[in-house]
Amino acid sequence: MSLTLVVGNKVYSSWSLRPWHLLRHGGVPFQEIGIPLYQDGSKERILAHSPSGKVPALVDGDLCVWDSLAICETLAERFPDRCGWPRDAAARAVARAVSAEMHSGFVALRHELPMNARERRTGVTPSADALADIARVAAIWKECRERYGAGGPWLFGAFSPADAMYAPVAIRFWSYGTALPPVAAAWRDTVLADPPIVEWMSAARDEKERLEKFERGVKAA
Repeated sequence: MSLTLVVGNKVYSSWSLRPWHLLRHGGVPFQEIGIPLYQDGSKERILAHSPSGKVPALVDGDLCVWDSLAICETLAERFPDRCGWPRDAAARAVARAVSAEMHSGFVALRHELPMNARERRTGVTPSADALADIARVAAIWKECRERYGAGGPWLFGAFSPADAMYAPVAIRFWSYGTALPPVAAAWRDTVLADPPIVEWMSAARDEKERLEKFERGVKAA
């Protein structure tokens, strides 16, 4: 089996980070193809790998799986011991529910606090809708940790696709200095200390492309 993951800019591409984190944390070997987004020829280069014309895309021979959550589900099936969902049925159901909520919701948070894995930003004041999204994320993290997280430092104890789905939000909260209650702040710090995330953010700092549409606020001193 030879897996290839096609990803976008590490600074900005939160969707690319999700399956990348799951693969890297699980120790699954894969080849990485990085394609800077919103450049001349970006769409054509992505279409050479993915029929959606978007990243990420997981390629395995003739099979292509696009969409972050679909890729995470595929990896959980293929590598249940490395990338799988929680083993407990109730925890597994909740993990899938919160992952789907991340996949389809939090529009204000996404728009107003775009991921910037390169640096901290100041001067961004979230709207009421974005603040509601932040509060909901913090509540999810707290509930998962307190109800299901006794077996380890992750949302459901052991690392699962749910952690990968929320990892970019932890980076967002770091980048914009978002105030969080203690349990949520502790989980954010767990994410930021995870070696694959440290690797991703280090690579993001080395990227040269700057997309002003995603550079909210100003660089922190």
